[in-house]
Amino acid sequence: MTSWAGRTAAEISAAVREKRVTPREVVAEHLRRIERFDGRVGAFRTVRAEAALAEAEEVAARGDFADLPLAGVPVAVKDNLTVRGESRRVGSAATPDTLAAEDHVTVARLRAAGAVVVGLTNVPELCVFGTTDGALGTSRNPWDPTRSAGGSSGGSAAAVAAGMVPIALGNDGMGSLRIPAANCGLVTIKPGHGVVPTGDGNSDWFGMSENGPLATTVEDARLMLSVLAGTGPEPPSEPSALRVAVSLRSPLAGVTVSRPYTTAAREAAEALMKAGHQVRRADPPYPMSLAVTSLAHWTAGTAADAQHLDRRLLTRRTRVHAALGRSFVGTARSGASREQLRRRLEPFFAEYDVLLTPALARRSPKAAPWHERGWLRNVLANTNYSPLTPAWNLTGWPAMSVPCGTLPSGAPCAVQLVGRPGTESRLLSLAEQLEARIPWRRTAPVN
Repeated sequence: MTSWAGRTAAEISAAVREKRVTPREVVAEHLRRIERFDGRVGAFRTVRAEAALAEAEEVAARGDFADLPLAGVPVAVKDNLTVRGESRRVGSAATPDTLAAEDHVTVARLRAAGAVVVGLTNVPELCVFGTTDGALGTSRNPWDPTRSAGGSSGGSAAAVAAGMVPIALGNDGMGSLRIPAANCGLVTIKPGHGVVPTGDGNSDWFGMSENGPLATTVEDARLMLSVLAGTGPEPPSEPSALRVAVSLRSPLAGVTVSRPYTTAAREAAEALMKAGHQVRRADPPYPMSLAVTSLAHWTAGTAADAQHLDRRLLTRRTRVHAALGRSFVGTARSGASREQLRRRLEPFFAEYDVLLTPALARRSPKAAPWHERGWLRNVLANTNYSPLTPAWNLTGWPAMSVPCGTLPSGAPCAVQLVGRPGTESRLLSLAEQLEARIPWRRTAPVN
């Protein structure tokens, strides 16, 4: 009997279109895997077992699957995006437990493409921090359950890494796709601003947060991005020789990058050089003020999200974060500091086509109740392990996390690719070259 759990979205949709398997059979098998493993992983806040099976039957009833690029593909959705008939809790006891009347536009596009939403995934409260834990659940890294899956799309990443779904939907305001993807051995792309809709009243952190895919292969990430962007499938292409800058240092002063992550970046650089690209060591001219700019926008986004919530129901770290951010809301809304950063970095990206960096500075913190710990302890833990992602939310430029190598524990390591606006396809093509030359294990050995 063919097993569909652990297959890629592309493989599943092809099998459904060719009538080798039904959407219900695919969804049922993934639901069984969720029931078996999620107690140890903690990916899902809620599982829509009956509703998902009913939706699978609706997909089957469409009959003609030719125009459904995700026909019968189970998908998980991050719990800060609305799913019709489900509550949107954003990891908090302060949010209303009311059912959404409509899908978020990205969820609607996935469903229109034939995907079936099997559940909503855990996030840290208001998606603030880089560890996914809180009153509604804790998400662990399936490769190393002693460690956090990362955040804030930690539940979505854990679900894909454990083979409970082939793809998942998340978003990224300061690294919230790339951080958990790097921890969990997944491919993700934070698209540039305006490529994928945000909309419908959900906070986008003043234009910094972008919705995007989590997948185990570049092919699946490309496929899902095309659905989210509404562009239709785009065939992969071999990139011409590119000028690739390799930077191994942290953009934030005082934060160092550990050896496994610098080693991964060097290994990726060597692979791209052998693929014919011009690879040079070069550091972007990050301003000394980047840490302050990042903190101001990070806290301001939380202040906006918390504005209409009962602060007494928020955890202490979130209350402090939001209180600090209230004084920065005007600055974040104006966008002046972000434009200044773009102007500073544009000459570097005129000289180089792509920037290659480590994805993280070190492995994720222990899976622990970080939401019960103080604000400063959380901020320092986040900053020390994930300093390389925020700059590209501030600029609004596309950035990817791609698995590369392993940590001493055997968990995945990863690199980051960054490009100019409009170069999502170029980044995906480079990632495909890395995938071919430095292949990775797609699914964690959960048992």
